[in-house]
Amino acid sequence: MVEPTSQNKPALRRGWTTGACATAATRAALTALLDGTFPDPVEIALPKGETPAFALALEETGEGWARAGIVKDAGDDPDVTHGALIISTVRRGMDGTGVAFKAGEGVGTVTKPGLPIEPGEPAINPVPRKMIRETVEDVAKSFGVAPDIEVEISVPGGLEMAGKTWNPRLGIVGGLSILGTTGIVKPFSCSAWIHAIHSGIDVARAEGLTHLAGATGSTSEQAVKKLHGLDDQALIDMGDFVGGMLKYLRTHPVPRVTVAGGFAKMTKFAQGRLDLHSGRSQVDFDWLGERIGEAGGDADLCAMACKANTAMEVLEKARSQNINIAGVVARHALVTARDTLRSADIKADIVIIDRQGEIITHVD
Repeated sequence: MVEPTSQNKPALRRGWTTGACATAATRAALTALLDGTFPDPVEIALPKGETPAFALALEETGEGWARAGIVKDAGDDPDVTHGALIISTVRRGMDGTGVAFKAGEGVGTVTKPGLPIEPGEPAINPVPRKMIRETVEDVAKSFGVAPDIEVEISVPGGLEMAGKTWNPRLGIVGGLSILGTTGIVKPFSCSAWIHAIHSGIDVARAEGLTHLAGATGSTSEQAVKKLHGLDDQALIDMGDFVGGMLKYLRTHPVPRVTVAGGFAKMTKFAQGRLDLHSGRSQVDFDWLGERIGEAGGDADLCAMACKANTAMEVLEKARSQNINIAGVVARHALVTARDTLRSADIKADIVIIDRQGEIITHVD
């Protein structure tokens, strides 16, 4: 299974979500609990109808329980959980309790409102829960028993992996979240990142925060945190997806939002681009040359900007002549932000940062 390719680039291999792996491990473990044998490979049905099979990496049984594990293959996506062992341990529950979820080693617990899972619950998202529940019901029905089963999902080493994710900021403690909406990881997909942006906004709103900041990177994030005295919870890891953040805020508003980033990315935003990734948007140097004129630069400086190789080259040359090109770019970026927010009652401001983390300009 591969994604389409173009321009003779190597095919990118897709992989499986933690939710799909947990579902497959649950099917194998429950089958072993009920009849003593582990299906290997084990097949599951994904939400869109595909039926992949997973090889087992762990098979264990004991008095009243069974356990199966699957090594997650994220394909060519740079996923922090690639290669992690996703384990499901199943036990019989009390009559009438149905499927109950438990967080094992390396799986987090939700502690704050705003996420799709209630505080106090294992951080197993709704779609994986649905997949696991349907799998349990299907296996139980095939053996003629009630689906009263406790399902404990664990990921050895998950606590350390979670430190590289948004979980600590979202109030998910103790480990990773079990994620996935389709069961399939598409390589370098932006959907997971945008979903994390939405979750970050939801949690911040539920916490009653009134000022959020989206930054294109860690340097910009630290600068805007210091500028506005913001808590970590108010910092949205926007990355290149400024449009994803602002469009969500349009319907899930807070009183104030700051957009922060380096000069090149903020130039693209000022041009009206809402995806700032270098592969999907580029600096328009003719536009930048016009902004040099708007800032008071002479014809030679405008011509230099139009022929420049990088936005940083334009910035440095303009600053050497005391031309405030960053301020002009920030004002245009603020127009883009307000246009994207539309009629939402949100005060916006723009912060542009240099490579050393110093603030070049701040416009509101």
